[in-house]
Amino acid sequence: MPITVTMPRLSDTMEVGTVIQWHVKEGDTVSPGDVLADIETDKATMELEAFDEGTIAKLAAKQGDAVKVGDPIVIIAEEGEDVSEAAKGGGQAKAETKAQAGQATNEGKASTTASSASATATLSNGSTNGSHAGESDGGRIFASPLAKKIAGEHNVDLSGIDGTGPSGRIVKKDVEQALERGATAPAAQPRQARLEVELPPIGASLQDNTVALSNMRGTIAKRLVESKQTIPHYQVTVEVDMDALLDLREQLNEQLESQGVKLTVNDFLVRACALAMHRHPFVNSSWDGSKNPPAIRQHGDVNIGVAVALPEERGGGLVVPVLRGTDRMGLRTISSETRRLAKKAREKGLSVEDMEASTFTISNLGMFGVAHFTAIINPPNACILAVGAAREVPIVRDGQLMIGSVMSMTMSSDHRIVDGAMAAQYLNTVKGMLEAPATLLV
Repeated sequence: MPITVTMPRLSDTMEVGTVIQWHVKEGDTVSPGDVLADIETDKATMELEAFDEGTIAKLAAKQGDAVKVGDPIVIIAEEGEDVSEAAKGGGQAKAETKAQAGQATNEGKASTTASSASATATLSNGSTNGSHAGESDGGRIFASPLAKKIAGEHNVDLSGIDGTGPSGRIVKKDVEQALERGATAPAAQPRQARLEVELPPIGASLQDNTVALSNMRGTIAKRLVESKQTIPHYQVTVEVDMDALLDLREQLNEQLESQGVKLTVNDFLVRACALAMHRHPFVNSSWDGSKNPPAIRQHGDVNIGVAVALPEERGGGLVVPVLRGTDRMGLRTISSETRRLAKKAREKGLSVEDMEASTFTISNLGMFGVAHFTAIINPPNACILAVGAAREVPIVRDGQLMIGSVMSMTMSSDHRIVDGAMAAQYLNTVKGMLEAPATLLV
């Protein structure tokens, strides 16, 4: 019986998905793992991969079409079926899609239930500018799981393959074609550093341009406007003497280098913010407007969200992976989990579970040289901490003028929950821990 692939729901807020690009056409044969299309949701760009073998009988949506969750987007004829008849039938017999396909559960988990189970969508941010289409500037290889498996079994070097999947992603057929050419993994070569800065020609002028909002950008815009309009923001800033922390970090990294551990300033910051919640529970709270009268909900868990910016060439946007039970994590665990989630966000995308249940958010732009900024609260959090770079400035210490490293921290707070004195006390607790960083090791 023909298989109907419907638009799945991959987040609790997704209502429609936009077909950005088809990677198949009617009459093409597909196998499990083949990429059918790029789908843009309200959170990211997704890849729709086939689960079954068959022939594309009908593309039910055009490129650029916005399709409601549960509506058909492509019909696949199984082996031995008449393709034209499958296209006419629309796959009702086998793919009686349960309209709840992908309806989010009470916990906010995305579901993509359809009786045909014919396709799955996976998060992808795989736009690249490297020498090969499947390779990013940082040397990461973007390939489907099936392509990686086949390449590993046959000792094929993926860095030598030009991907034909979405945004240059390497798919199954690319590896198979490489095998036909007799490709194998060459000896490793040192990577050459290269300058990727493109300067505009002298005299070049900007041009008027209208850029349509993606689903993801549209959702971000909507949430930020709602946050600013409905939450009474205010900001409090403190400066932290970072010399002791930077010295301790350098010593620890020298000792831990052989174990593959490299602590960042942000790792110390996350731990300090998490531990400080035990003294200041209102910062780890949310506004509950569902009650009459409204109430403040203090959370028993400390779940720190760390904002991660996705590169513009891969769709842009901002995601916030969450470290659950952060107050119970040591520096090593915070470091490894932060790196794992950030890598997952940039390479293949985060699941709904990776981004839900945060109780506090940290946005750090220090790596970009930003000295100071303010951030918009990420609902339902009560606060968000904006962190700048640790920079060398003239300071007075013990009556002597000297050079020291100072970092600016600015916390935006919901004034309904956290007043100015509370914010100042919390920031001074965090400041004290960072300036006496040995306290973060126990």
